[in-house]
Amino acid sequence: MKIYYAPNTRAVRIVWLCQELGLPFEIERFQLGDRKMRAPEYRAIHPLGRVPVLEDDEGTRLYESGAIVQYVLAKYGAGRLVPAASSADFAAYLQWLHYAEGMIMPPVNTVVVETFLLPPERRNQSNVDRAVKLLGRMLEAVEAQLVGRTFLAGEFSGADIMTGHATIVAAKLGADIADKPNVQAYIERLTARPALQSAWDA
Repeated sequence: MKIYYAPNTRAVRIVWLCQELGLPFEIERFQLGDRKMRAPEYRAIHPLGRVPVLEDDEGTRLYESGAIVQYVLAKYGAGRLVPAASSADFAAYLQWLHYAEGMIMPPVNTVVVETFLLPPERRNQSNVDRAVKLLGRMLEAVEAQLVGRTFLAGEFSGADIMTGHATIVAAKLGADIADKPNVQAYIERLTARPALQSAWDA
């Protein structure tokens, strides 16, 4: 498999997943804002010029991180990191697999655009403040889900790769977790995993 990757992006999730599963892969590495990502050759791979993209040995190409996680687990996971459909954890797994992109990442995107991607004269601090406040609210649900739990849906799963990564990013961008001890402990557990450490450093 080949992963098109840039640091501090959703591509970290895909490297993390492959590391957790012990799957072989190669990386095509970019930096955010790299002109090569806007070139026609790369837009033929990802029409928006973004990462991640996954290409497998059978010619399948995907560029939505949640879809990549589901695809890799279904095709190469051999039942790992996914509760069985008959499990009491399966519904929670699906919810938290998708919570990242549905609820946490939209305000994350606002913060990233307003603080990193836009030129200083076009930035709007009010948008940042509103998004950071919203991130705190989005993490309240994560805090509640983690009461009495180590991970979001039973054992460590793809849901933790998706929403766990989003939770870590939200905290790094200033979301208030001072009153969220379960989230704090969860972030510590996830960041201690060697597979995630390797993914950050890829």
